[in-house]
Amino acid sequence: MHSSTDTGGLAESAAHLASTPQLALGLHLPDCSAFENFHAGPNEQALPVVRQLSEGQLRGVVYLCGPGGSGKSHLLQAACRHAHGRGRRTLYLPLKRFQPLGGDALEGLDRLDLLVLDGVDAMAGEPEAETALFHLVRRVLDREGCLLVSAPVAPSGVEWRLPDLASRLASGPVIRLQPLDDEGRALALRLRARHRGMDLSEEAARYLLRRHGRAPAELFSLLDELDAASLAAQRRLTIPFLREALAARQARAAT
Repeated sequence: MHSSTDTGGLAESAAHLASTPQLALGLHLPDCSAFENFHAGPNEQALPVVRQLSEGQLRGVVYLCGPGGSGKSHLLQAACRHAHGRGRRTLYLPLKRFQPLGGDALEGLDRLDLLVLDGVDAMAGEPEAETALFHLVRRVLDREGCLLVSAPVAPSGVEWRLPDLASRLASGPVIRLQPLDDEGRALALRLRARHRGMDLSEEAARYLLRRHGRAPAELFSLLDELDAASLAAQRRLTIPFLREALAARQARAAT
């Protein structure tokens, strides 16, 4: 499993990654990132498109955009995991962790069955990085490969220096994701809990929403903590237990 976070290591391993018959998941994907526990809500149109790309039924570039908390990273990681499970060579790269990128950093990655780039806007304004991305997209399109990317805004909304880069990234489906409302967050929280073997009632989910931040990433991180606490205490995720666990958590944070 590739877990290097330096650009030199990324460039050196590109040829190896592209030639490996079955590539292990890149950068230690969270166990919770799967299509099965993605609550689509208003983003139903994204799931079948991303799944088709991850299976190779769709070719080219798929571009997901939307604000933080709209599920972009979850879908990208789920696609990588799904492709890997089907024996496809795949890699997930959160690009903000690889800045600045050298010109050869992306060389060879177009030969993967599925390449997933999270936060492609991180490369905007860097001529060398933009050029590397431009040629990568061109090679993917020439090979009829599969490239899944994300950014907060559509390709035309990113301040690229290369004028043709936006059109290349928009050569396939551009899908805008919307954040979930409170009902959607509660459903997503319950789905995530069920996927982990926990029983979280609707009332308990709404209790957490009222007393904790509403950002999905924060809620899911909290759910991980509560899962460990409930196992240690051998108690279910009832509202009395959640009240005690959150109070203990707040007390630890205050010390």
